[in-house]
Amino acid sequence: MSSNMTTITEGVSFDTVAREWRCKWESEKALSAAQSAINEVLESVKATDGVKEVQRVVCGGCKDFKIITSLPADKFGDWEKAEFAPEKDFLAKLKNIEGIETVETQTFTLMKM
Repeated sequence: MSSNMTTITEGVSFDTVAREWRCKWESEKALSAAQSAINEVLESVKATDGVKEVQRVVCGGCKDFKIITSLPADKFGDWEKAEFAPEKDFLAKLKNIEGIETVETQTFTLMKM
């Protein structure tokens, strides 16, 4: 096991932590506006020290729009101390879009299996 691994319990370790920004969209217009909002801050997110990947998830069936930013576990704490910048600005933009609801965040671990 790598020295950069964190163990939650026996057999459950991880080396990556991710922050998810998510919302529900009601129309294609709202979805397009959400995409425009992430485009406005995307370079800033990608410039965060240690970012491994920024992914977008869109589900047309359940109307999910999610942005997942993953970092090595040992870099995540610094981003957390910075309040996940530009999270506040991005979430505020989402909340101001007509047809966007249930704006939420979640932090979780990731591990390639």
